[in-house]
Order: sequence, then structure tokens, then C-alpha cells
Amino acid sequence: AALKGKVWRFQVSAALKEGRVTPGELCQRCLALVRSTSFLNAYITVAEETALKQAEESERRYKRGQPLGVLDGIPVAVKDNFNTAGIETTCASNMLKGYISPYNATVVQKLLDQGAVLLGKTNLDEFAMGSGSTDGVFGPVRNPWSYSRQYKEKSVPKSHSEDEESNWVITGGSSGGSAAAVSSFTCFAALGSDTGGSTRNPAAHCGVVGLKPTYGLISRHGLIPLVNSMDVPGILTRCVDDAAVVLGSLAGHDPKDSTTIQDNFKPFELPDLPDVSKLSIGIPKEYQAPGLSSEILALWSKAADLFKNAGAKVIEVSLPHTRYSIVCYHVLCTAEVASNMARFDGLEYGHRSEINKSTESMYAATRREGFNDVVRGRILSGNYFLLKQNYENYFIKAQKVRRLIANDFLKVFGSGVDILLTPTTLSDAVPYMEFIKEDNRTRSAQDDILTQAANMAGLPAINVPTALSERGLPIGLQFIGRSFQEKQLLTVAKWFEKQVKFPMIQLEEVKRPNHNVFQHEKSASFS
Repeated sequence: AALKGKVWRFQVSAALKEGRVTPGELCQRCLALVRSTSFLNAYITVAEETALKQAEESERRYKRGQPLGVLDGIPVAVKDNFNTAGIETTCASNMLKGYISPYNATVVQKLLDQGAVLLGKTNLDEFAMGSGSTDGVFGPVRNPWSYSRQYKEKSVPKSHSEDEESNWVITGGSSGGSAAAVSSFTCFAALGSDTGGSTRNPAAHCGVVGLKPTYGLISRHGLIPLVNSMDVPGILTRCVDDAAVVLGSLAGHDPKDSTTIQDNFKPFELPDLPDVSKLSIGIPKEYQAPGLSSEILALWSKAADLFKNAGAKVIEVSLPHTRYSIVCYHVLCTAEVASNMARFDGLEYGHRSEINKSTESMYAATRREGFNDVVRGRILSGNYFLLKQNYENYFIKAQKVRRLIANDFLKVFGSGVDILLTPTTLSDAVPYMEFIKEDNRTRSAQDDILTQAANMAGLPAINVPTALSERGLPIGLQFIGRSFQEKQLLTVAKWFEKQVKFPMIQLEEVKRPNHNVFQHEKSASFS
């Protein structure tokens, strides 16, 4: 079942077709892993009953020889800011705790239509506002690599108890639950959302592939909005091929989302032996940002050399407005947040305060009780930027700067560059106790710096796990492509993935009911 070497590839989809494993068995094994890794806090809701029922239906289709596609019977997880009919959708908040949506988000429905088995909803920062997956009401997500042999061998705690309580590292965010779920083998693919890097950032810290597609390629219908003009559903998998398969199932026009492309999307297969020799790879000099670790800088340089040695043209390029990008992003982000959060007023759905002396007092108390400080802070900032006397100076100016940032990318791609190669994060994952020393606003400004420009320009970008740091933690690099050129982007990412041969996580502390039955769960690929 497994090939010898650094990566065990058990093609689960093929195994399902050939009857070597049934969807029910696969689902049971993944659910057992979810239970044994519950200390990671990756899941908010585990939909065990629903998942087993979906697995049974999948099993019947396989017995008839009529699977719905490559995703039939494959266990997946979904970030808890996508609406799911019959399963609680909380956004990790008091405001929506207990809320059950009457409908599925389009991306969730498409997964179910392909026969995927939905294991549950994953943890996040409250309303996806954060870069650590530490600010939700259900508590922080722990990075599976905190419990890996690779990390434990490199970290030298003063005592065992200190190791347990203060040495674990964050997942990044805000889709940290989805990244941890994929990284710890509890599912084969997961959905995140990406507004300023919320899929790519945790993917980098958890050693998985994180794809942010072009804005408009995948429907946002049913994704609880943060910043409508930047939000994109993201895809987290253990290899690039799997990301391409999931993208093929989700992409295309949705009449319920007017921002989706009108053209039909044709799913594609990536070549087995990608050729990068005819490509031009751009290295943006502005991404050598303050705070970038020397380790990541060296890895970025090595990656550029890999392309050069393969015959690709590697050139330094300039995206001059990048330095204004993070400030511009936070003005636009908070302004749209203020608008989007207005719907949570305690009248139609979600939490309603018992303080009801007047409608105004009920509104105020509901929002005070339902939102954490981070969400309230962003609402306050956004409303300030949208005040009549500030609108021109802040919001309109930020929109103009956003256009300049997008034009920088257009110029670079117009000059013949095919793909941009950049770091994804400034460093590897930091310990939780260190991360919480700084406030959410400061952390987000630092952690989004290398990722949010792709959201401002609406471009596709992907994190590819590249190597382990000196501390034994994952480091990823980011590829940014031209609009709607996902095939080229993923082809380059696949070539790079093959070159770097990122090591498999060796989880030591997972209490498994039967170690051997999980061998193929550790596969890189289901496709």
C-alpha cells in the first residue's frame, strides 16, 4: 500500500474504487484520528453521525460502480465560517454560537455533490479576524508540528511540564483549524477562507499546501463575509495535485454570487513531469521585508537557484507600492468589516441580549456580548474611516492606492514574467505564549505583510511547504500567478514540490487505536 521513501503515496481514491478500503472504514479511521488529536482543538464541531451516513451512501455508490467522482468517499473538513445546513456555524463567536444555517454554502454543496464526506467544522479566529487562530471563543488551535519528532528533537525545554504547557506553537490564521486538520491526517482536504492570507499563512506554519484562487473563480455564496472585495474560499491539502482536484470541483460561475466568472471552468490535470525551462520567474525585491528571518531569506534564494538551474529565467522585479499595501489593506478591511458586521443586531439570528429596555440598548448589549475586543475594535476603526469627514481622506484614498498596487502586478506580468516567487511568512511558527504578548492588530499587520497584496489585486497564490527550520518547524514559499492562470501556477508549484521533497510530519503523541490501520492516512495524496 505504501511506496518506500520519504513520502508514502497511497492513492486513496484508487483504493476506494478497487475496494481495498471502503468509504465507511476510511471515515471511521479519520473520526478516530479526530478524537485522538482533539487536544489540537482543530475542530469546533465534529459531525460524526452525518459523516457516517454520507460514507454509507458513498459505499452504496461504489458497490454499484457509480462513484460521483474522484472526491467520492473522501473525508474533508470545512472552516466554521461557511454555512452548513443542519450543522452549527459559529464563526468561533458568541454571536453565532448555536446558529444552524438553513442552507449550504455553494462550495460546501459542490463538495457534497461530488460525494465528499464532511467530517466537521474547523476552528478559527473569531469571524476570521486574526493571524494565529488564537482569538476564537473555543480557544486557540495547536500546531500539530508542536508534537512532532522533528520539533521535539530540536527544542530543549527546561522541564517536561514546561514542554507541554508553554512550548507548543501556533498554527497561524485565521484558517488554523483547517490547516491543523489536514496536517494531522484527520482529513484529506479542508476549506479555509483567504482575505489577507488566512489560508496561505496557516498552510506555511503547518507544512501543507494552501491555495488562494483568483477572486471570482470560486463562489463566496454562504461564506460569512469579512471583506467582500477580497474574500476567497481557500483550499488546504497535503499535495499540489489534490489542490488541483478540489479546485476543479469548486470553480465556476454561481448565479448566487454575481462576482463569479461567467465562463465555464474546465477542470485540469497537472502534467506528471512539469517543465519550467521556458518560464520567467520574478523575485520582487520589496518582499525582503523588515523582520524576514535569515533562514527564510536563504531558502528563498535557494529556491530561485533551483529554477535557474532548471533553465528558467529568474529576474528581480519591483512592486513599488508594496510598502503602502498593509496600511491600505487595514483601512479597506476595517471599513468593509464595519459594514458587514451591521447585520448582527440580535433581531434576526444569532445572540440576543436579555437587556431590552429599548431597541438601542438591546442592539448595544447584543454586540458587546456577542463580539470580542478584536471584532469591536475593527468595527470602530471602520466606522471612523467611513465618517463623512474622513471618507475621502481614508477610504477613497485607500481604494486609489489599491489600484496602484494592482497595477504594479499588471506591469510586472505584462513585462513577460509568468510567476512571482516570494516568502509566505516572516518566520516559522512562534510559541503561543510569545504570540499572545502582542495584540491582534499588531500581529495581523506583521503576519499579513507578504500575503495580503495578492488579495488586493485579486490574484491566485499558493503556499508550498519547502523545508524545516532550525527549530524543526515548517517553512513555506509563496507563488503568485496571473489572474485565472491557476493551471500554470499549480504546474509550477507541483514542479517545485517535487524538487524540495518536504518531509512527512512524524507525530509522536497521537494515541491511535491501531497504529497500522492509519498508515495510508499519512499519504500525501488522494488523487
